[in-house]
Amino acid sequence: MARRYLDGFPGDGDVGVVAVIDSNPVGAVWGRALPAERAGYGFVAPDVPELTLGVVPEARGRGVASRLMTTVVDLARQRRITGLSLSVEDGNTARRLYERCGFAVVGRNGDSDTMVLNISQSGDGDFQPRAAT
Repeated sequence: MARRYLDGFPGDGDVGVVAVIDSNPVGAVWGRALPAERAGYGFVAPDVPELTLGVVPEARGRGVASRLMTTVVDLARQRRITGLSLSVEDGNTARRLYERCGFAVVGRNGDSDTMVLNISQSGDGDFQPRAAT
């Protein structure tokens, strides 16, 4: 399943960002605009890239994931991508980050929710960081 998110990256409609601290990569977020026949867990449409996010354990809790998400949303907006999707399993603490970024649940698959962020192209986008609750 993971190969679909890596093979051929980057392709048309894909976005991605790598976080680097002291010349060392510590995290990445990338989105694949996959066709329906190669749909992943968070697929909603072929023109909505599906995100994957990872941060190395020693860099967690330092705002790396938040900055990655902010940057990839800005990049998607610049490229006129109208939305981003992802899948998050029950109990995954990253859910709070996704909710703060404005992602909303649009579906359920097994023990995971599919979430979507609609991105405004006006520059006043839907992405508004909010304090954790």
